[in-house]
Amino acid sequence: MAKNTDISYRNQLLYSVFVRDYGKNGTFKDVEEDLDRIRSLGTDIIWFMPIHPIGKIGRKGSIGSPYAISDYRAVNPDFGTMEDFIRLTDEIHKRGMRCIIDVVYNHTSPDSVLSAEHPEWFYRDENGMPKAKVKEWWDIVDLDFNNQGLWDYLVKTLCFWAKYVDGFRCDVAAFVPLDFWKRARESVEEARPGAFWLAESVEMDYVRRIRGAGESCLSDSELYQVFDACYDYDVFDELSDYLLGKGPLEKYLDRINMQECIYPGNYIKLHFSENHDQARTAALVPDLYNRRHLLAFMMFLKGISFLYNGQERSAAAFSNIFEREPIDWTGPDLSDVIVKMKKVKESEILAVGSFFAEEVREGVVRAVYTRGQERLTGVFAIGSGPVGADTGLPDGPYRNEYNGEEIYVFHGAVPVGEDPVIIGCL
Repeated sequence: MAKNTDISYRNQLLYSVFVRDYGKNGTFKDVEEDLDRIRSLGTDIIWFMPIHPIGKIGRKGSIGSPYAISDYRAVNPDFGTMEDFIRLTDEIHKRGMRCIIDVVYNHTSPDSVLSAEHPEWFYRDENGMPKAKVKEWWDIVDLDFNNQGLWDYLVKTLCFWAKYVDGFRCDVAAFVPLDFWKRARESVEEARPGAFWLAESVEMDYVRRIRGAGESCLSDSELYQVFDACYDYDVFDELSDYLLGKGPLEKYLDRINMQECIYPGNYIKLHFSENHDQARTAALVPDLYNRRHLLAFMMFLKGISFLYNGQERSAAAFSNIFEREPIDWTGPDLSDVIVKMKKVKESEILAVGSFFAEEVREGVVRAVYTRGQERLTGVFAIGSGPVGADTGLPDGPYRNEYNGEEIYVFHGAVPVGEDPVIIGCL
């Protein structure tokens, strides 16, 4: 199915919402009240982290993880009613956006509906007790996909939700059999043609660890047989190392460039510098100048741009998904960066061009899209102050596509100040 993936997803922006931490009350209605602002950023797709009820047995924290789901076919009453959620999806669609929900099919809470009604559908240890393959996930129990009845139930559940939503973000998709995902996508396509499928692919360390334990773990290349997009966890460790001062920028860029060569021609990567499992960018990059440039660069990368709710207001507190911790919206506003970069991102060359990035001086990235004689060059100071940087372009006047201002290339270089420099030429 992924052979039919539309590469125009590379021009889009996905915004992640954790309902529990949103607004005054953490409800569907709180999100609905903010839809106009979310749309004004240029958002194309809203991804809702799990909206389902949470189990009570073995909870982490006082509220529990949203990924310890007790009922796949209901909504969390703390967020509102099913009618509230349906109205929310209607309002999203009215504004020209799509929405997807989290699908957590590797595991459930120990006291889930399925554990009570179908205990035979669960993975068990040598003593016959339900368990999780990843020992740190002690608040959940894994499903056993050797049961075809489980497949039927989960696929029917997806088709139910497809009446209201436009696709799915699939949690630890790498741990679930590929044949299941193939069947699920084929079935959902009948209920919701063109549904968007996003896989949470996993870091290489996870792949080695799970396979080393004798269990199956799918690579990104395998997941692309079904999914439209995968996480960029294949490069995220290198980005984190750079931001923490533990590794060179060049290593991260080398891995970004490798994506262009090892995946299918229509591959889509979800590019981010933070999400609900990772540290906030504002905590790792306290310098506002560098953070603005980093955000612009992440949106310039080839693939879907991703924002985690609050990132646009420099929220710095780590998201504790086991408690309610309302988002801090009082930090420096980065919305102008997002809006400007979304206009750049909608350029056709970002979907169809070939991409290459390199470090042209310490902390400064030059990234280039090419298609025939067409070229789009971006220069981003993600680890330095204002500098002059080589563009690789002929001398002369150009228009900075980021801010619309005229800029002059002299001896192949431009000054990179508060704003990134993005130059298109034929």
